[in-house]
Amino acid sequence: MRRLLRSSVRGRGPQVRRLAAWSLLQTLPAFLSGLLVARAIDDGFLAGRTLTGFGWLGLLALSVLAGGWATRQTFLRLADIVEPFRDELIARTVHGALRRSTQTAALADSASVARLTQQVEIVREAYASVLLVVQGFIVTAVGALLGLLTLAPVMLVLVLPPLAVGLGLFALALPGMATRQRTSILADELLAETAAGTVAGAMRDVAACGAEEQVTAMIGEPIDAQAHATRELARFTALRTVAVAIGGLLPMLLILIAGRWLLQHGASTGAILGALTYIAQGVHPALQTLVRGLGNTGLWLFVTLARIVEETEAPADTQATERLWPPQPRGHDVLLRNVTFSYGPTSEPVIDNLDLVIAEGEHLAVIGPSGAGKSTLAALIAGLLEPQHGAVLLGGAAVAELDATTTARCRTLIPQQAYVFAATLRENLAYLRPDAPDAMIDDAVDRLGARTLIQRLGGPGAELDPHALSAGERQLLTLVRSYISPARLVILDEATCHLDPAAEARVERAFADRDGSLIVIAHRISSALRARRVLLLDAGHALQGTHDDLLLRSALYRDLVGRWGAPPPRRTPPRSSPAGADHSHAPRGSNARPTTPLARTSRHANS
Repeated sequence: MRRLLRSSVRGRGPQVRRLAAWSLLQTLPAFLSGLLVARAIDDGFLAGRTLTGFGWLGLLALSVLAGGWATRQTFLRLADIVEPFRDELIARTVHGALRRSTQTAALADSASVARLTQQVEIVREAYASVLLVVQGFIVTAVGALLGLLTLAPVMLVLVLPPLAVGLGLFALALPGMATRQRTSILADELLAETAAGTVAGAMRDVAACGAEEQVTAMIGEPIDAQAHATRELARFTALRTVAVAIGGLLPMLLILIAGRWLLQHGASTGAILGALTYIAQGVHPALQTLVRGLGNTGLWLFVTLARIVEETEAPADTQATERLWPPQPRGHDVLLRNVTFSYGPTSEPVIDNLDLVIAEGEHLAVIGPSGAGKSTLAALIAGLLEPQHGAVLLGGAAVAELDATTTARCRTLIPQQAYVFAATLRENLAYLRPDAPDAMIDDAVDRLGARTLIQRLGGPGAELDPHALSAGERQLLTLVRSYISPARLVILDEATCHLDPAAEARVERAFADRDGSLIVIAHRISSALRARRVLLLDAGHALQGTHDDLLLRSALYRDLVGRWGAPPPRRTPPRSSPAGADHSHAPRGSNARPTTPLARTSRHANS
């Protein structure tokens, strides 16, 4: 918070210098008040020269007018500092709310509404008020003390110690006052979170369920906390009163008590009255305004600003906590322990007590008949589904406990239905890594065989129309996108089913050569042949091994290999076919071999 306040001042050097210049002129009446009163008394009224006395007082009136004009200019200079600071706080608050809602996959931050609509305005007004009272106190106190030094230096002994004690006492009371004020702010946020985020949208349900008493108790807790903090805060008013009395009234009392002694040691009557003028018209009102300002609006400023900073920029200890929770994966190995998942309480498990280890850098193919749970397994590993029993770990951390940012950084899942959006081609390709250099994108395009498609679409800067692309073209773009991503675990859930076998082989080889691990939900037996290890799923059960091992151990695997490798049935081709039509393969789940490579159609010539 202190850094934020300092930067708001340091970043506006010209405005601060102009404020300081006008502040110097503003000290004129405070500096001259006691001196001119002393001259009016000693050289005018006591000397029998009434006009001279009024003349000195007239100069005092002129100095007050000059100070008033300087005060007006000071207000304008303060606005040049306060208003930009308010804009910075609004930007910081909005950015913090969006960051929490998007990067951490948190619920909507209802308390940010209170920060944006109420607390930022509190900070704006309090910041301006604090700057005014602090600047006013410094101007008045410095002017009065300099004038007192010029008028009668011995009187500083009677003024400075009580003033220092009063300021010190108030400074000691400020932390306790700030604690109570912070409690009030937190209660206000909790009230906004509870009332606006929870109760307001469920009033009909509350009435229907007869839960008025429970809701009243829930809302009453933050209200009571806020009232208690306000009462505690009011108790510090006594300390503020004592501080003002010591710093502002005690010096006047000491000067009056020491009046005879001062007269005996050369001080004039005018000098004593001038000193009293400095205290009564300068130091005491300035101290009273300072204590009142910092004790009220100053507390709102410090506590509210600290709250905004806490919510928009986590301090070092909070960052350390965030490093531990949510947990951070150490690597990208995958471990499944006794994982069981079913789509209903009475349904048979799709995955039943599965133990699986996928080491870093491994290439695994998952095969099985339709409905065997291949896509379910992919969703479990990716964190899109949570098992009813067991645990899924990524880099030693439970996938269910990872936040969205960490999960997206560590793994990428490409489903069968590829997603592209209306934007430039480069924005689509770099969606998972917006800062990717052009050389990285070009390398991925060439490795996955998408150069022809990119050129036909008009290059990286071309606007993309998702409806104008075929399923295979959309798959190829999303594969390039995933290749560029920082994730070191790639899961292809039949993500190449709309590509021809040659294009599919090229894509899988590129991902296998990429740094990281690859899990392929196989669409063709060739995917299993390219993998280092094969996982066979069937009716909730799993069998692992190499291609040759499974050929020896599993009749189902031999049957699947035979079906994949069987020659296609003879069909009489139609007399004509619309341009770009795709007869390449059967619907998902079919074991029929594609009859026409997808690359031969006009739509997929790019592959």
